[in-house]
Amino acid sequence: MNRRHWLGTTIALLAAATAARTVCAQAPAASGAETGLDLLKGRWVRPDGGYVITIRDVATDGKLNASYANPNPLPFARAEAARDGDTIKLFFELRAGGYDGSTYTLSYDPKFDVLKGVYYQAVAKQKFGVYFAREK
Repeated sequence: MNRRHWLGTTIALLAAATAARTVCAQAPAASGAETGLDLLKGRWVRPDGGYVITIRDVATDGKLNASYANPNPLPFARAEAARDGDTIKLFFELRAGGYDGSTYTLSYDPKFDVLKGVYYQAVAKQKFGVYFAREK
């Protein structure tokens, strides 16, 4: 490939990349409002121990910007929500100190405004029925 052809190809590729970035920058940001999952945002407290799940944002693909505290903050390795018919299901996985592989598998109960389901404590290999109430 000669220098002139290479330069022309490079300029064309750069122009295409710039145009693509401009289109992407103008596209509206997707949110959980489009999927009806925005109602999950908030601070959820487990009354039997003060454990807290804070959901700050919900993406359209169901990924949650969420954190956990027991009372010290721990990151979630996975935090996601999805609709299954009329039911909103949530899944959280912890991969930090003493919780390696522990999970919450929850459903949103709109009647009582709670997240309820099962906590799997991976280290002890035990399951517990739990619920989180929205902090008002």
